[in-house]
Parts: sequence; C-alpha cells; structure tokens
Amino acid sequence: MDRRLGALESKFADIIWENEPLSSSRLVGLAGEKLGWKKSTVYTVLRRLCEKGLFQNENGTVTSLVSGETFRAAQCRQFLDDSFEGSLPAFLAAFMNEGRLSEKEAEEIEAMIRRFRQGG
Repeated sequence: MDRRLGALESKFADIIWENEPLSSSRLVGLAGEKLGWKKSTVYTVLRRLCEKGLFQNENGTVTSLVSGETFRAAQCRQFLDDSFEGSLPAFLAAFMNEGRLSEKEAEEIEAMIRRFRQGG
C-alpha cells in the first residue's frame, strides 16, 4: 500500500497526530485555522488518509492507526531504499558532501550511535 504523503497531507496528518483523539468537527476547525482548508477539503483528505490505513474516523472521532513516529521511520527507510539502495552511510556521505553538517549535528549523530551500540 502506498503511504507516501504530499506536503499538505503531511501537515494535515501532523495536526491529527498532535491532537488525537479529536472530533471531526475539531479537526475541521484546526485544519481551517492552520491550513486554510474548507470542511469539504478536510473530509476528502481525511478519507484518503483513512484509505491509506493511517487514520480512522469512527463515530465522528478521528484517531491514528499508525503513530507519527512509526510512519516517519517507514518514510525514511523507504527514501533510503529508493534513493540510496538502503545505505545510510551512502545517504550521510551525500549529505555531508554538501557541507551541511554542523559540529553540533555531528556530535548528536555520534551520541545516537553510542546509544545504539549500548542497546538503547
């Protein structure tokens, strides 16, 4: 199942993940406020995301079927697989070739690797 999201769908999904569970009427209000969407747009996009298996709308209450963290991890893995043959080192090499890795970011990555090696 294709779970890729466009930029606006992703922002909409974040609204749900940050506020769930929420009533569909509250979702309409939040999407109107944050995205400028009308009620019909909200329900169209919500239906599409429900069909993708990310959310459910039962009895007017919207909840996730997949957490935002799990979804983003799967998206990252798919990007690595599609663009770098699944190689995180190849991705990092491409990223660092652009000179976009700050000293602070390098330290954070090193700390993540240490935590991973220690089992947590």
